[in-house]
Amino acid sequence: MVQKIYPDAARALEGLTFDGMTLAAGGFGLCGIPETLIAALVETGARDITAISNNAGVDDFGLGKLLRTRQIRKMISSYVGENKEFERQYLAGELEIEFCPQGTLAERMRAGGAGIAGFYTRTGVGTMIAEGKETKVFDGETYLLETGLVADVAIVKAWKGDPFGNLVFRKSARNFNPMAATCGRVTIAEVEEIVEAGALEPDQIHCPGVFVQRLILATSNEKRIEQRTVTKEPG
Repeated sequence: MVQKIYPDAARALEGLTFDGMTLAAGGFGLCGIPETLIAALVETGARDITAISNNAGVDDFGLGKLLRTRQIRKMISSYVGENKEFERQYLAGELEIEFCPQGTLAERMRAGGAGIAGFYTRTGVGTMIAEGKETKVFDGETYLLETGLVADVAIVKAWKGDPFGNLVFRKSARNFNPMAATCGRVTIAEVEEIVEAGALEPDQIHCPGVFVQRLILATSNEKRIEQRTVTKEPG
């Protein structure tokens, strides 16, 4: 069996990072983000990164750490509303953005991982998203051509993983992590728990180990909430 488990994030990233790389990162809001690997990416000093991610984290957490150090040149994202530094860099012309509807982004990542060069979708027709894109009519409806996404490196966060790289995600962490895992030329997974081979029920595996080349045990499992809204008790 190929040895997939690495002692730490820095070792797992060795030989993979470079200026101008494309990075796919899993996570939904602040849920299921590969925070250990993101912190290690900051230390690599790699610059001009194109980051494919549903969101950009917040100012001091998630991909916000890479934005703060100016290591990201372009974001391909669907939601970036919680990051003031992201807003500042974009308005100052320091950051390039390719906005992508959430479902389309998930499918672009899945398509890239499946070797599908492009697909047609009705989402975004007649909006700014459609500018410069090829369209085609099916059954009287106009569709946009969207391209699949492939990253040099994908980083994901899972609840459990085994030595083969099989992964189980938990709840909302499953929204983008499985697609991100498939679209990387090399995929690194950080997990909250590494279990013995055979401990995961085959029917419960969300990402087969064939998509994962490197695996680490996460050293940070912080559970943050982007916006906390509470109601005062009556009286």
